Amino acid sequence: MGQTKIVQTAGHDALGEFAPEFAHLNDDILFGEVWSRNDLLGLRDRSIVTVTSLISQGITDNSLRYHLMEAKKNGISRVEISEIITHIAFYAGWPKAWAAFNLAKNVWTDDIQGDDAKAEFQKQMIFPIGEPNTAYAKYFIGNSYLARISTSQIPFANVTFEPGCRNNWHIHYATKGGGQMLVCVAGRGWYQEDGKPAQELLPGMVVNIPANVKHWHGAAADSWFAHLAFEVPGENSSNEWLEPVTDEEYNKLAENK
Repeated sequence: MGQTKIVQTAGHDALGEFAPEFAHLNDDILFGEVWSRNDLLGLRDRSIVTVTSLISQGITDNSLRYHLMEAKKNGISRVEISEIITHIAFYAGWPKAWAAFNLAKNVWTDDIQGDDAKAEFQKQMIFPIGEPNTAYAKYFIGNSYLARISTSQIPFANVTFEPGCRNNWHIHYATKGGGQMLVCVAGRGWYQEDGKPAQELLPGMVVNIPANVKHWHGAAADSWFAHLAFEVPGENSSNEWLEPVTDEEYNKLAENK
């Protein structure tokens, strides 16, 4: 098994002046010697041992997150870490496993893609994701899905956005009444009216959109998002689709969050 020298500077960076000996032991001994002794245990094995030890002690702060990230780098897959934490739960305790899963799912989030990501998101809500929103695809950047929930009384649908997906600026016109109401059901998204700051959307939030107001809504860049869309009855109602939300406009949202 090839020898890999681990280079660590976190101790010196954080505690070099305050506790230089501890910094030396952390960077040069723990990582520089112990973690580098991979002639018997490789980095992957050491990651499993370390993650198990931390979770068993109930340590679920940044140190566990760091070692989860290292475990991913050392070749542990999302499926494997899920099985590892599940196994730990029966020996170390269920609450500790829950805390660890809350960190792990964010570390391995990029590993869930395509149909797997869609299936994972479906588990978060009781409404169906539905079919690809092909009829309105030209008014969206990215992929969206539509599921008609009710077609009587007040028709409404569940609209699901893949990460980064958003609809164009648009207006729901009406001479009386009208507009739209959004009920957020899963994930994280954005809503913005023309001339106003964007509003972060989370499950349980309700957005009341008046008639004749230019706006857009969609998913956050790093999250799927779904909302129920209610068309509010009004007189002389119509919709107008306008220009797309540019990448420049959209990317500023994450910077200003």
